[in-house]
Amino acid sequence: MAYEETLRAFTLDADASIGIYTGPPGVQGSATPNYGKQYHFVKVTGSHTAGLAGNGEAAVGVLQNKPQNVGNGATVAYQGISMVFAGAIINPGQQVQANASGQAIVKTAGVALGIAIEGAAAGELCPVLLQV
Repeated sequence: MAYEETLRAFTLDADASIGIYTGPPGVQGSATPNYGKQYHFVKVTGSHTAGLAGNGEAAVGVLQNKPQNVGNGATVAYQGISMVFAGAIINPGQQVQANASGQAIVKTAGVALGIAIEGAAAGELCPVLLQV
């Protein structure tokens, strides 16, 4: 069962790592896949600016929207249960951290960013109780 519950979020400006034009699905010039960096872990990269979190880094939350350009609003969930793209197999109850692409992987030596509520394979969405 996929879900999001009780999300608390705030908005920062997108930097070049998340402010990526994806366009509407199926329209000429739109990127494939069309999701951009939505549902990836993000960190503060400058004054009022967010970008992708790297391998094991601390994050401020999970990107909830798809900013189409640098400087567009990036909605960041920091509390509650959010979907996050899995970068590897994750089992329910495991702590997760960010990989180099901002996706969730099982915590090894990095900063724990949440706990997986359900399992997921690489490339799938995984509901994560955020602990950022």
